[in-house]
Amino acid sequence: MNAQDRKILTDVLAGRTQAFGELMERYQDRLFAVAMRVVHQPEDAADVVQETFINAYQSLASFKGDSELYTWLYRIAFNTAISYKRRKRPTLSLESHRNGDEIRDTIAEPADTSRDIRPGSALERTEDEQTLAEAMKKLSPEHRAILTYKDIDGLKYEDIAEILQVPIGTVRSRLSRARLELRHLLDPNNEGFGGD
Repeated sequence: MNAQDRKILTDVLAGRTQAFGELMERYQDRLFAVAMRVVHQPEDAADVVQETFINAYQSLASFKGDSELYTWLYRIAFNTAISYKRRKRPTLSLESHRNGDEIRDTIAEPADTSRDIRPGSALERTEDEQTLAEAMKKLSPEHRAILTYKDIDGLKYEDIAEILQVPIGTVRSRLSRARLELRHLLDPNNEGFGGD
């Protein structure tokens, strides 16, 4: 654990609760990004972050310090976001429409057009992002999580192993299978997936 996190943790455990505010400031934006990838709505992500910090504060004494504090917070945030999404599912289904057997959310995130000024590039990027998001939704929760940890959040194999509480070899094999499954969903004609 880095020295700054260790000092904040020591201060909070010693009764200086305002130090926890420093911890919140340090990690709230990163945890908000984690929550957004799961719940997709800013208001819901803000609720998840708040709930994450409440859970973390209540469990702080049990944190052993054998991993980075952010890794521990990340695990709490990701699990909180999954639980939050499950609790919100009935509400979402009322705001969705049926198209065959598929339920699709009617709310789409606006595209950020400021990144590229080439005509049509924002639309292409939005279509690519939507295609990827739809494919990610079809993955198993296990595969979606491992791809999010590694390819979106850029976590190290060791941190992912700590979050999932599995050996690094398991992380590598799950990641390989998840990438194959995603590749197949993005290109069903790809011959390299599971002998289809």
